[in-house]
Amino acid sequence: MTEEVQVNASGLPRDHLEAGSAENASAGVSLQTPVVEPAPELAVNPWDIVLCTSGTLISCENAVVVLIIIHNPGLRAPMFLLIGSLALADLLAGLGLVVNFVFAYLLQSEATKLVTVGLIVASFSASICSLLAITVDRYLSLYYALTYNSERTVTVTYVMLGLLWGTSIGLGMLPMLGWNCLQDEATCSVVRPLTKNHAAVLSVSFLLTFAFMLQLYVQICKIVLHHAHQIALQRHFLATSHYVTTRKGVSTLALILGTFAACWMPFTLYSLIADHTYPPTYTYATLLPATYNSIINPVIYAFRNHDIQKALCLVCCGCVPPSLVQRARTPSDV
Repeated sequence: MTEEVQVNASGLPRDHLEAGSAENASAGVSLQTPVVEPAPELAVNPWDIVLCTSGTLISCENAVVVLIIIHNPGLRAPMFLLIGSLALADLLAGLGLVVNFVFAYLLQSEATKLVTVGLIVASFSASICSLLAITVDRYLSLYYALTYNSERTVTVTYVMLGLLWGTSIGLGMLPMLGWNCLQDEATCSVVRPLTKNHAAVLSVSFLLTFAFMLQLYVQICKIVLHHAHQIALQRHFLATSHYVTTRKGVSTLALILGTFAACWMPFTLYSLIADHTYPPTYTYATLLPATYNSIINPVIYAFRNHDIQKALCLVCCGCVPPSLVQRARTPSDV
């Protein structure tokens, strides 16, 4: 019995032909089917762009305050030195945010990360300490009203400036001195490369600073209200006028303390309870309001001051509005 093998024009058996046809068909399908590539990730994190924009605004705003105080010889009182310290700290904080953005996307290395994070920690620490120093200065100016404008006050101011900047620089140097989590990721906090212990120290320091400021502002309110009660015993016109000024001063204190707490409390509490395993979005969402405090500080402490307003008007237009001259003769806010 002869077994016939069916062949085609190519001379190959049909089973080979069918196998080849199946391979060609699959190849054709693979060529015709479009390859679905995963969506490319964004090259730049939008949160980083927002932080960089915030840092730019902080730098520009506080640079104006620093330049006004430096180039105006009349702004050398202890109060203006402390306002200048606050503006300089916020200026460095803004520059730190911008530099961190540039290094993160253009010059990525562990060394630059340590330097930029150290700069941000030192500058924001100096900003918070400057706010505390301003609070202490306001308390002393009311408690020792007769002897406040003396050489001793200037000495105390320079001592406070030395302490706050020394402490802030020391805190900023800790990551570069080895207190970082580069060797052990499990010890990282919500802000890499800060360790959990470093973040805890910063958070507890903030809470203690806030508690101290709150206590001082309570004492300031008591002193102001006591003075208002004494003046109320005098003529009705003076009592009414001073009551308005006192109420405005107390409202200013509430604004200062409320703004400070609203900006920094979310990130402080979050850094205490969270670690590096939490989503980075939460870190950005709580850190961003903290940067807003450096945007608001010049408005509260500098641009509302009549002397700085006059200096700014002289720089911008070469004249001082009469309204500022009249307001400068009235008692300033607490």
